[in-house]
Amino acid sequence: MLLNQYLGDIIKMLKNKIVVIIGANGLLGKEFVKSCLENNAKVIASDIVEDLGLRDEDLDYKKCDITSKNSILDLINFSKEKFGKIDAVVNTAYPRNKNYGRKFEDVEYEDFCENMDLNLGGYFLVSQQFAEFFKNQNYGNIINIASIYGIIPPRFEIYKDTNMTMPIEYNVIKHSLISMTKYIAKYYKGYNIRVNCISPGGILNNQPKEFLEKYNKYALNKGMLDKKDISGTLLFLLSDLSKYINGQNIVVDDGWSL
Repeated sequence: MLLNQYLGDIIKMLKNKIVVIIGANGLLGKEFVKSCLENNAKVIASDIVEDLGLRDEDLDYKKCDITSKNSILDLINFSKEKFGKIDAVVNTAYPRNKNYGRKFEDVEYEDFCENMDLNLGGYFLVSQQFAEFFKNQNYGNIINIASIYGIIPPRFEIYKDTNMTMPIEYNVIKHSLISMTKYIAKYYKGYNIRVNCISPGGILNNQPKEFLEKYNKYALNKGMLDKKDISGTLLFLLSDLSKYINGQNIVVDDGWSL
């Protein structure tokens, strides 16, 4: 009974909320768009691709490159002109160059720097420009997507005997993103702007069986998560039920990082 009431409160509170979701073509981005629409929010889906092919009366699409200030401002202006306000921005983008994903000893300095610029720099630009918009609007909500590898070092043993690795760029970016989120939340003290992170555990995405078995040994109950397992936390942070949660990093990983 209480759960149904809680879910009903979220649905009610998301009605007429205008939510910009950046990285909407990604694994989590697509799920976030779906969840927000199902819970009565109006969504501006955004990605660097031309069109996601999504169709819904409560959905608009606007292309955006998070490494371009002008592109971000175009997204903000489009959303403001369309709806008259923006309640929240969710950033789940992950831009990277063609050499991303190499083992530590094979990473070139130039590639490391470029990937930091593309990803962390992009998150900085989005947060900066939306925060300034929200400051003038007198309220706003920024939600960044970090990772459990932003709070612990990689468990390299789970990648052994696979063709997978945990890139150094990913680890550094996610640690930095959590710190940047806290910085921005405190910087805008008094402006009614909330800035938080969600740090998901691993998400099922056709990983090898051997990898999943090693990964799941560290989890407490389920193991590797489904993408929809993250949506509940997002909806909570978008709703007014979380109105005094600010500058926090919420870990959703089935206890994997313990």
